Amino acid sequence: MDIASTRARTSWGSWLVPLGLILLALIPIVSGALRLTQLGGGPQVVPAAARFTDSPVPVVLHIVSATLFSVFGAFQFVPVLRRGRRSWHTVAGRVLLPAGFVLALSGLWMATVYPHPAGDGPALLVIRVVFGSYMLLSLVLAVRALMRRRYSVHGAWMTRAYALGVAAGTQAIALIPGSILFGSDDRISRAVAIGAAWVLNLAVAELVIRRRSIRGARASARTVVVRMPLDPTTIEGTR
Repeated sequence: MDIASTRARTSWGSWLVPLGLILLALIPIVSGALRLTQLGGGPQVVPAAARFTDSPVPVVLHIVSATLFSVFGAFQFVPVLRRGRRSWHTVAGRVLLPAGFVLALSGLWMATVYPHPAGDGPALLVIRVVFGSYMLLSLVLAVRALMRRRYSVHGAWMTRAYALGVAAGTQAIALIPGSILFGSDDRISRAVAIGAAWVLNLAVAELVIRRRSIRGARASARTVVVRMPLDPTTIEGTR
């Protein structure tokens, strides 16, 4: 009974991870949905931006891919959904990987081509390009590891890519203190907050990767079969 209850608690606990990730991504998801409504001719719930209305395709791709990447990626952390050759993990990965590439590429395009808003500056541009490029590199390395059947390496790089891809929620929270103290258009506080949010997400990702590696090593150690030497008398008896 104790073992069953422990397994049940562990099973329910594993669902808290995707729930927390989706809640973190809820702010940019809602903001993106409002932006799409506005671009589609709906009411201007969020502040209008000429850079989006003049060239809407990149921002539409970015919002849609970010939503898919955030939601589908969140459930990749549930162990029960990773079992079997045709598991949720495998099927969702076919959506997650393309969405991740679109998200990273559209983000880089927006950072380098769109006119910069008042609160952005050269430092923030460099930060966006660096972390956007690292996300793109992580996805490339994840695909390469998958093709080589190095699944643990694939999972590590996808975890890093996911941490970078969902950083908008962390950034929305990190921007609040600077906006209150210095105003929403202060370039230094915005660059520090956005960069720190990306670093924080990456630090959490590395912690998750390390813990996953330790659990894998312990599981491998438990499955080692110790072969005892044959008894010489038994060998003699079989002749």
